[in-house]
Amino acid sequence: MIFLQIKYDLNIWLVIVIGVMGSILGRYILTLYIPFIAGRIFKESKNEDVQFLGEKMKEKGWKSQMAIIAYSLLPLPTTPLFLAGGMAKIKPLYIIPAFFVGKFTSDTIVVNLGKYTSENAQNIIDGILSWKTITSLLIGLIFLFFVLFIDWRSLIQKNKFQLNFRIWK
Repeated sequence: MIFLQIKYDLNIWLVIVIGVMGSILGRYILTLYIPFIAGRIFKESKNEDVQFLGEKMKEKGWKSQMAIIAYSLLPLPTTPLFLAGGMAKIKPLYIIPAFFVGKFTSDTIVVNLGKYTSENAQNIIDGILSWKTITSLLIGLIFLFFVLFIDWRSLIQKNKFQLNFRIWK
């Protein structure tokens, strides 16, 4: 979005709205097809575990919505959120409104700062491999690890932390 806005001097709000809508469409499609793929690549116990986590998430109501907004505001990939939601068979319309608020807010900030960023491209290139980029990658991988390998049912029902690495078929 930043590239298109700067390169073609596009209306910033139009770029943001179309970009966010594209992101929502992509995440919506992901939540629709991931339950079918998850059933083929993950063991039934892992799918049931993530579905249980999804049910707990739905029970939390507005707290879950605030967590989705907060997560969407972070500069982390939102794919793990939608993977978990899709595997848990949460209706996309439960996640998307809160995701929209967070994504619209964060994309607005990022695109508005894009002009400044483009003017300082050399500094960015010099810092492409920094502690911030490595930390972002690691945090995203940790979230994905949590969703896939923690036995959520044992943790929530029995307050017993267990890892299960045997999730693949």
